[in-house]
Amino acid sequence: MNYKDLLELIKTQEGYTLEFKEALSGSIGKEICAFANASGGKIILGVKDDGTINGYNLTNKDKSLIQDIARNIDPSLHLTVEKVSDLAIVYVPEGKEKPYTVNGHFYLRQGANSQQLKRDEIRSLFQKENLIRFDRKANSDFNMQKDFDNEKFKSFISKAEIDKSLPKEHVIQNLGLITEDRLNNAGVLFFSHKPSRFFLNSIITCVLYEGKTKLKILDKQDFDEDFISNFNNAVIFALKTLRTEYIIEKVEREEKPEIPEMVLRELIINAMVHRDYFSEGRVIIEIYSDRFEISNPGGLLFKKSELGKISLSRNPLLADLVHRLRLVEKIGSGILRIQELMKDKVSFEAESEWFFVKIKRSAVEKVLEKVTEKVPEKVTENQSKIINEIRKNSNITSKKLSEIVGISERKIKDNLAKLKKKGLLKRVGPDKGGSWEIIN
Repeated sequence: MNYKDLLELIKTQEGYTLEFKEALSGSIGKEICAFANASGGKIILGVKDDGTINGYNLTNKDKSLIQDIARNIDPSLHLTVEKVSDLAIVYVPEGKEKPYTVNGHFYLRQGANSQQLKRDEIRSLFQKENLIRFDRKANSDFNMQKDFDNEKFKSFISKAEIDKSLPKEHVIQNLGLITEDRLNNAGVLFFSHKPSRFFLNSIITCVLYEGKTKLKILDKQDFDEDFISNFNNAVIFALKTLRTEYIIEKVEREEKPEIPEMVLRELIINAMVHRDYFSEGRVIIEIYSDRFEISNPGGLLFKKSELGKISLSRNPLLADLVHRLRLVEKIGSGILRIQELMKDKVSFEAESEWFFVKIKRSAVEKVLEKVTEKVPEKVTENQSKIINEIRKNSNITSKKLSEIVGISERKIKDNLAKLKKKGLLKRVGPDKGGSWEIIN
């Protein structure tokens, strides 16, 4: 590799296939082992974690030491070490005899980190995934000229804070998105005009139900765009559908979502990253009156008791791209935070081919009690029913309310007017096309 290409590689920052080290140290064995157990990679000596170049004078003794470390990895591994100007590169190939161990420990590359695993964990991972990574698989149907969305790529470069002067082809290559000279599936999910042309299961389905069963659908949307757009749209759907409390303790009122946005984002991105894309199933988000659920194809790759303690990904390239966008601090690290925040409201269930997350929602009746405490006048039974239905569907019509509550449409309008007068309800937008808002 020439020095110019090496500088361009450094500018793409650390990731799934790239590690920076200021100098040669004993920990390099861990990184070599992790890369061999994953998809291979490069270790650059003479560069800080933030990309600052300090330089490193590679000696013949250093080369011999690195080769000795590689030979002592079990099974033995052959790698290449190259000096480029004032830097050095260690090229680690993807191992053909996985799993590999160094000093009795197993390591695997996850995003931009090398994670230590137990033997049974890493063996189970390779057995379940049959050493085939969906995200690294070359996509023979994708045409770079016709199917690649340059605007999405530019947006990614900007958000990931990668140097915009770097050639597109070099960035794509350095991000690990080229396999066998073709864009791989991770690149297709992020940068194609329409990923569902290649993977119908990339669509995310969001559904709002009336009540506690699937008997009646109030709203349903299928998000059919690129990976990041689908993620953002799914989060927005959930935030718009779930209730929002208004806390008035300061001059300006504070909005508090029923389920914190951080929780929604973490759970949805985890479902999208860790799902099994070889399965025809989709990520599905379902909202009932009493619970919020996310289901995604693909069981856990480890024991359920380890959930939140370790993180294994079926799709490490996807995990790396998401981490570069700082959508989460570290894939999987938010599970413990979610458990602490949601307490007994959140539960995780795993089957052989599916993973489920469920969050209990507060009963509407309890919320209504808090609302009615603010006004001297009592809310009638019919008015409680009206508020209940509006909480389920803010776009509900007077005619529909009449059918559900069991009174005439004229009386519905009278009660709506009274609720507005009491300060419990307000209309947002015009009579046609607008929506109702509960004032807490």
